[in-house]
Amino acid sequence: MEITLNNNIETFEPDSFNISELLKLKNFTFKMLVIKVNEKVVKREEYDSVFVKNGDNVSVIHLISGG
Repeated sequence: MEITLNNNIETFEPDSFNISELLKLKNFTFKMLVIKVNEKVVKREEYDSVFVKNGDNVSVIHLISGG
């Protein structure tokens, strides 16, 4: 399967997986993340129910706070 992840084309072996699995596969460990699939924001409580499919455009944005 091929998706666009943060503006880079990535190839994955599974044909479909959910957002939680994607975060584990790519080792995204930051607590404050904004996830968008095909320009639609995915809420944290939806990470297990929203699946990434071939051709999807996924953005993982790290929020950083500071002063």
